Amino acid sequence: MKPLLIHGGHIIDPGQGIDEAAGLLIEDGKISRLGKGEITPPPTDYDMLDASGLIVCPGFVDLHCHLRQPGFEERETIATGTRAAARGGFTTICCMPNTEPPLDNQATIDYVKSTAASEGIVRVLPIGCISRGRKGEELTGMAELASAGAIAFSDDGKPALNSDLMRRAMDYSRTSGLPIIDHCEDTALSKGGQVNEGAISARLGLKGIPNAAEEIIVARDLALAQLTGGWLHVAHTTTEGSVDLIRRAREKGIRVTAEVTPHHLTLTEEALTGYNTNAKVNPPLRTRQDIEALIQGLKEKVIDIIATDHAPHTEADKQREFALAPFGISGFETALGSLMSLVHDKKLTLATLISRLTCEPARIIGNKYGKLGTLATGAPADVTIFDPAREWVVDSRAFASKGKNTPLEGSVLKGRVMATIFQGKLVYGDGSVKLEAKRGAI
Repeated sequence: MKPLLIHGGHIIDPGQGIDEAAGLLIEDGKISRLGKGEITPPPTDYDMLDASGLIVCPGFVDLHCHLRQPGFEERETIATGTRAAARGGFTTICCMPNTEPPLDNQATIDYVKSTAASEGIVRVLPIGCISRGRKGEELTGMAELASAGAIAFSDDGKPALNSDLMRRAMDYSRTSGLPIIDHCEDTALSKGGQVNEGAISARLGLKGIPNAAEEIIVARDLALAQLTGGWLHVAHTTTEGSVDLIRRAREKGIRVTAEVTPHHLTLTEEALTGYNTNAKVNPPLRTRQDIEALIQGLKEKVIDIIATDHAPHTEADKQREFALAPFGISGFETALGSLMSLVHDKKLTLATLISRLTCEPARIIGNKYGKLGTLATGAPADVTIFDPAREWVVDSRAFASKGKNTPLEGSVLKGRVMATIFQGKLVYGDGSVKLEAKRGAI
């Protein structure tokens, strides 16, 4: 692999406190040098990438996505999912275990890792199940899954409703140092629910899912984290009440981290007007008041990270009657464009947004896979290059993902990924960003 010199760009690396025009040199798949102005080219043949007018930052890290393989390859595969991730600027993605069979044993973890190594184009890290078969009855062999490479545990798509089982999972979390990621939903309250409970559910005549369905389980999980000293990670936080609960738990010293998705930060329940199944997601899109609380939580670091919850489905599934259509949004390829609206509207700084997509999720994963989420010397050369002002129209037909289910179809977004580099290799370029072969001074 030839050295790669990226010049002319504006580098933002929140993990190192860097926000300046600088050059970046990559050698042997790792960050070799970062410096102001121009960097002296290496004394060998090398490639050069002109990033003039563009933002250069660490590759995005997504702690929550669904790659569907094994078992649901008609919706997505590791090959198509990683290509979609690269188009979205993601160089590390953590896949949820609600596959068929589920990731509840070493063999399935090994399968995901080997398939990702042979067919994927970005880093794929598996999340193991909390319970066998995701049935909520018996703990998995969590030590075995951790040894196989699981970076966290979750029954995502299903909440861990058995409090004793959740307590024992949290006990293991304390000893292993790996988080328990819970889909917080009281299913007795949400049963049959299709959208957020409120004005839109009443207008559409659909059963609603109240905020309390999330907040009750968040409160229980925080109590168990306090009891055990374990590490709770709250998946896809959506309500003002959940943010308040997490804030108070942090003040008490309870070990909790939390995430929020791009769609819950940028879309309200109004997106469901007209029975738009592509906006049907669980937990549901909430109100403007909830969104403002989520944004404030991000600013305060009450909510640590942004995660896509990329959930691709077939067109046939989403075109069904509303009550029968599955929950989920295909989110890799629109994540940055939608999130940049928060920067353009001055609700978040660009550095804050990048930190919640890079160094903060990397901190949760740890250093087992190298220094992710940073452009520090010696770190894996995972780099995202984007134009914060580039306007583009969402056309799901052009998605690399098999999932075309986006509520943003036809929307004009401002902010686009131009190139993604994984371990020193250009794995995505939009066509206008190209490598130019150069010969160094001998």
